[in-house]
Amino acid sequence: MRHLIASLLVVSSIHAAELVVPDNVTFTRDIEFANPDNQHLQVNLAQPKDGQGPFPAVVCIHGGGFRAGKREGYDKLLLTLAQHGYVAITVTYRLAPAYPFPAAVHDCKAAVRWLRANAAKHHVDPARIGALGGSAGGHLAQFLGVTAGVPQFEGEGNLDQSSAVSCVVNFFGPSDFTKSYDKSVDAKEVLPLFFGGDLSTKRKEHIIGSPLYWVTPNAAPTLCLHGTADEYVAYEQATWIVDKLKAATVEAELVGFEGAGHGLKGVPPEKTEQLMLDFFNRHLKPATAP
Repeated sequence: MRHLIASLLVVSSIHAAELVVPDNVTFTRDIEFANPDNQHLQVNLAQPKDGQGPFPAVVCIHGGGFRAGKREGYDKLLLTLAQHGYVAITVTYRLAPAYPFPAAVHDCKAAVRWLRANAAKHHVDPARIGALGGSAGGHLAQFLGVTAGVPQFEGEGNLDQSSAVSCVVNFFGPSDFTKSYDKSVDAKEVLPLFFGGDLSTKRKEHIIGSPLYWVTPNAAPTLCLHGTADEYVAYEQATWIVDKLKAATVEAELVGFEGAGHGLKGVPPEKTEQLMLDFFNRHLKPATAP
């Protein structure tokens, strides 16, 4: 796990150093959206330079085992989304073990509410906001999609706004932490930090923190992208959440990549990017939209 986190941090640094903003995109760094426990949480934001919108929006949530990672790792993705007509933000959230569950959930929901509260300023259509994330970020994006309106997960900041999202793209994120320990190479290291204990001492928290147990017919349509050889988050995790969503009459799709591991290494990024864009376009850009 330490090697995976180190590689994620290196990738984030490389992305930040290589970032070239296209002429048709406006990119703004370091916008504070919430300040729980004096942490001054920030987003980076990209939006189309031309047109007044209102544009659909996407909230991007980084991974890192709930205890590492940086929002800058998704900066390039923000630019891609903005070039395709979206306002996109990538979110900093509080990390374990200093801030165990549900702090990260509170922060991601606060970011959605901040985006709605500032919709006019950033030319966002507040009725068309999606979420995406990878690994731990995939879990957090999925959690947004299944817990709209659940008071215990709202946290603070702009509470007059909704934290609901219209759809979710979940890149290899877990759905049931009670079944993670035997089929993940690092669950025994990561999850006790996130929940303040393992299954023997914090089983209830593992259940409450699992998106699988919050699925209702009101959940957001979801696309899961997952490698069948993932050693960190078992492929079964994606099948469980997609099956549960479908059983609740929620649109859900799983695209599995045979032999791919965590991070979908070896899968052409343009392939997953196109699947993501097609899904967001279908759910956030109806034919009648501006």
